[in-house]
Amino acid sequence: MNKIYSRIESITGNVITVRADGVRYGELAEVSTRFGKSLAEVIRLDNEIVSLQVFAGGRGISTGDEVRFLGHPMLVSFSDALLGRVFDGAGVPRDKGPALAENLIRIGGPSVNPANRIVPRDMVRTGIPMIDLFNTLVRSQKLPIFSVSGEPYNQLLARIAMQAEVDIIVLGGMGLKYDDYLFFKDALEEGGAFSKTIMFVHTASDPVVECLMVPDISLAVAERFALKGKNVLVLLTDMTNFSDALKEIAITQEQVPSNRGYPGDLYSQLAFRYEKAVDFADAGSITILAVTTMPGDDVTHPVPDNTGYITEGQFYLKGGRIEPFGSLSRLKQQVNGNTRPDHRSIMDGMIKLYASYKDTIEKKSMGFQMSNWDAKLLRYGELFEREMMDLSVNIPLEAALDKGWEILAECFDPKETGLRTELLEKYWPVKTA
Repeated sequence: MNKIYSRIESITGNVITVRADGVRYGELAEVSTRFGKSLAEVIRLDNEIVSLQVFAGGRGISTGDEVRFLGHPMLVSFSDALLGRVFDGAGVPRDKGPALAENLIRIGGPSVNPANRIVPRDMVRTGIPMIDLFNTLVRSQKLPIFSVSGEPYNQLLARIAMQAEVDIIVLGGMGLKYDDYLFFKDALEEGGAFSKTIMFVHTASDPVVECLMVPDISLAVAERFALKGKNVLVLLTDMTNFSDALKEIAITQEQVPSNRGYPGDLYSQLAFRYEKAVDFADAGSITILAVTTMPGDDVTHPVPDNTGYITEGQFYLKGGRIEPFGSLSRLKQQVNGNTRPDHRSIMDGMIKLYASYKDTIEKKSMGFQMSNWDAKLLRYGELFEREMMDLSVNIPLEAALDKGWEILAECFDPKETGLRTELLEKYWPVKTA
C-alpha cells in the first residue's frame, strides 16, 4: 500500500521535505496540490526527514498538500514505439503523440559489469574527415565536445546524427533554447534520420529538475536497445547545463559547495553517466558524444576539467571547426590500423605539415620574408582548412584519404611530405597532362 503524508515540513525552491519512514533513495512520489499533481523524486534521506525534488517546481505547493510515495523509482516505457518520438525530461510526449506506458524500465541503474564488455574494435563512421580520418570515433567510446557559446555544436551533433553509421540515435537535450529544439527536429526529419531517433528534450523554460533526468532516461533507453543487439549513439547537449542544474539543487539543499559552487560529487555524477558507454560481448553497443560548453573558454572550469579525467579524449570545436590540436580520440589506434594501410601515415603527416603551416602564419604576421617552402605551406594550409576541416565536407573515410593525397600532391613534391616510399609509390596521385 502506498504511503500518504499530508504535511510538508519545508519548501525551498524545487525541493520539499516531509517526515516519512520506509522510503528509499530515488523513490518516486506524487505531490497533490490545488493546481494538480506532480511527480517528485527522493534525493536525500536524513533519518525520518526525506527531501524530494518536484519535477514541476515548488510553485503552488503548500505545507498542507499530500505526498504519496509510489514505492518504485523513475520508470520509462521501452519499445520500438519510441523511435521517431520526442519526449521531455520526465518521459512525457512533447510531440502530441500518445503516452507510452507498456514495458516500463528503471532509469539510473548501475553501469554494465566489465566482464560483459569487450575491447573497443570498430569505428563509427560519421562522414566528417576531422573525425573519421584524424580522430576516429570508436564504438563504445565516450567523448565530450568542448566548445564555447556561439559555436555550432548543435549543428555538428545534428550532422553526426544524420550521417553516423549506427542503428539508433538517442538525443538528449538539456537547457535547450526552443529554437535549438526545433532545429534538431527539423534537421533530422529533413535528413531522413528521424525515424531511427528518440529525443528527450529539456528546454530552458522547463523545470530544472527535468534537466537532471535527461541523461539517465536517454542512457536507460539506449542500454535496452543495445541489449537487443542495436548499436546506439547517444548525443547529449549540454552537460554544463546538467552540471549547473546539479549545482542549483545542491545550493537549495544547503550542501557545502566545492570548486566554483559546484557540488563535491560533480566528478562522480558525470562519471556515472559517461561510464554507461559499452560494447557488449554478445549484443550491441552504446557510444556517447556529449557537448560540454566552457564558460569563458576556460578548460580549467570544473565541468570540462572533471570531464577530461573521465572520458577517452575530447573534440575541441573552435571557430566553427574541430581543431586538430587539442582534439584527441585515445581509442583511434584501436581501429585506424585496420582501415587502409595509409590511414595512420596520412593522419600523422598531414597534421605535422599543418603545424608547420601554423608556424608560417605566425612568421608572416611578424613580417618575416617568405621562402618557397613557406609559400607551399601557406597553399597547403588553405586547402587543408577548406577541404578537410570545414564541417560542411561530407565524404566517406576512403574518399577523405584520397583527398588527403590530392592535397599533398598539389602542394608538395613526394619527398617533401616525409611519408614512406612504399606508400608514395602506391597512393601518390599520377598527374595527367
